[in-house]
Amino acid sequence: QLQLVESGGGLVQPGGSLRLSCTASGDSLDYYAIGWFRQAPGKERERVSCMSSGGDTYYSDSVKGRFTISRDNAKNTVYLQMSSLMPEDTAVYYCASAVWCAKEGMDISGKGTLVTVSS
Repeated sequence: QLQLVESGGGLVQPGGSLRLSCTASGDSLDYYAIGWFRQAPGKERERVSCMSSGGDTYYSDSVKGRFTISRDNAKNTVYLQMSSLMPEDTAVYYCASAVWCAKEGMDISGKGTLVTVSS
C-alpha cells in the first residue's frame, strides 16, 4: 500500500520560496496521480496542484504561476516548488494519491507539513 510522507515546510517571509517533498514508500509512484492539498486554520481543505501519472499538471487559480509540481520517479518523490509566497499560503500542506487527479477523494496518508508565511 502506498504511503506518503511530506517534508520541507517551515517559516518563510512573504515573497520567499520553499520546496515541499512528498516521498512514497510501499509502491512505485509511477502508477499514481499525486496531488498537493492545503488546509489553513478555519478553512476547508483545497487542492492546489496535481500531477497525473502521465505528467499532466493542474493548478488552482490561487497558486497558478507561483507553484510548480514535479516528480522524480527514480526517487519516488513528488515536489511542490512554491515561489512568491504570500501570507494567505500559510497552511498545512498534504500530498495525496489516486488513480486520477481529483479535487476530492484522493488518499492522504501523511501528517502534512506546515508552511508559515510571515514577516
